[in-house]
Amino acid sequence: MSFDGLFTRAITHELSSMLKGGRINKIHQPFKNEIILAVRANGVNHKLLLSAHPSYARVQITNEQYDNPNEPPMFCMLLRKHLEGFIIEDIKQAGLDRMIIFEVKGRNEIGDISYKQLIVEIMGRHSNIIIVDKNRNVILDSIKHISFAVNSHRAIMPGQEYIMPPQQEKLNPLEAVEEDVLRVVDFNAGKIDKQLVANFAGVSPVLAREITFKAGLVNRTTLPKAFVAMMEEMKNHHYKPAVTYGSNKEAFYLLPLEHLQGETKSFETLSQLLDRYYFGKAERDRVKQQGNDLERLLANEKEKNEKKIKKLEATLEDAKKAEQFQLFGELLTANIFMAQKGMKEISVVNYYDEDGASITIPLDPRKTPSENAQKYFTKYQKAKNSVNIVKEQIRLAQDEVAYFDSLLQQVEAASPKDIEEIREELVEGGYIRARQNKGSKNKQNMKPVLEKYRSTDGTDILVGKNNKQNDYLTNKVAARDEIWLHTKDIPGSHVVIRSKEPAEDVILEAAQIAAYFSKARNSSSVPVDFTRVRHVKKPAGAKPGFVIYEQQQTVYVTPDEDVILKLKQ
Repeated sequence: MSFDGLFTRAITHELSSMLKGGRINKIHQPFKNEIILAVRANGVNHKLLLSAHPSYARVQITNEQYDNPNEPPMFCMLLRKHLEGFIIEDIKQAGLDRMIIFEVKGRNEIGDISYKQLIVEIMGRHSNIIIVDKNRNVILDSIKHISFAVNSHRAIMPGQEYIMPPQQEKLNPLEAVEEDVLRVVDFNAGKIDKQLVANFAGVSPVLAREITFKAGLVNRTTLPKAFVAMMEEMKNHHYKPAVTYGSNKEAFYLLPLEHLQGETKSFETLSQLLDRYYFGKAERDRVKQQGNDLERLLANEKEKNEKKIKKLEATLEDAKKAEQFQLFGELLTANIFMAQKGMKEISVVNYYDEDGASITIPLDPRKTPSENAQKYFTKYQKAKNSVNIVKEQIRLAQDEVAYFDSLLQQVEAASPKDIEEIREELVEGGYIRARQNKGSKNKQNMKPVLEKYRSTDGTDILVGKNNKQNDYLTNKVAARDEIWLHTKDIPGSHVVIRSKEPAEDVILEAAQIAAYFSKARNSSSVPVDFTRVRHVKKPAGAKPGFVIYEQQQTVYVTPDEDVILKLKQ
């Protein structure tokens, strides 16, 4: 992973320069594995994110907004008890391990000086956040509890002694010289990058591949020089944080990764880089967990209606044979004297044909000629009546497919809060049963919260990310002469510019937002319609979020995530 021991050293240095001596004012736990500390340091308020997410564990200053739960989890309450009002005396790394230790000092509930350690272990799915009483070296609590049954080396449980993770006997790359590289690398064995990872602490596969790339033709001369030169930059904290977007993957590091051919974006600080790289990733993972059942339901309902349409279309084809049934009935009645019970078919002259050609009529041998004729007249009438019914059923099924398609797009772009609103909509539509949650009555009366953006000239732009928000935005919030936008014939969000006469640049920026929050997020030249809100109507009985509009104009934009980030408040 990119967040290796050397990256941990760099972020520790950055955090120390910004937060050392700062006071912890507030503590929140917006999600199961993440803590936010509000720290006041050097006259500035900072939000420190500590994440023990199994895939996106990290420590950073963040500018992202997080919604806090109505009731804080127990771990959050314990942190508030032990850390709120405390001073961060030091921030340090354990060797070159992916561990950051916050040394904090304050007064406990009886007024005595108390020393605590807040330890963040960044170890993939084993990541953890642990609060330790420093004087006794006893764990007060952790965001994840690990028993001896799971880890024989140490238990991470309240009351247990805190034991560091097992140490790996590796060389310190920052102290290494060229001879050290030559001593541990076997050039005949190949896989040089893996050898570097195996022998040097804090070196990740990403960094090892970058070093071998810098070395060019790897040999006993080029590799040691490339390794030592890279470490010299890191030793002196000469960083150029960057995200590199390769053809098949993207990665971040302290410096641009030249071995990944692709676009590179640089950042002033490591925290800014992490905010950008992880933008939406952890949230998408949470949404996937919370909305997995919804996504499966929506996909199944969409598929079910698509199959229904195929069957109805086959029925419609049969219905188109109505005239043939009428012809068979009339010809059989006119030639009733030629038919007898037990016959399987009869050939008669088709007097409707100009050439007087014969036509063969299938018969049911169990029925009399009169009953066979009546059967064809009945089929004719039934088929004739069914055409309109089948067409209506096809239209309704197509509406359902479009509805579930739009909901699938909304789940794709949803936040955890949006998922709950989508779930409520499905309950109201009778697609799923309501969950018995405390406070559900209060939730039903809450107004949807719209996502807000601001254009470069300061104009507010509002976005509905699900049907409840779309209806609320278009029908309740937006003024009649404000500008409304939506992707043309593509499932997506309703977007409203809070201006009656917005500049052209503002319309293009709002169109970018509409395209980004649509099924065409990853497409180019996405058509976006815009018109005044007064020209947008919701038909009676229409599905949530469905509208029709007129007098629209169309612009073409290519969604750019960087533009969306800049416009977000």
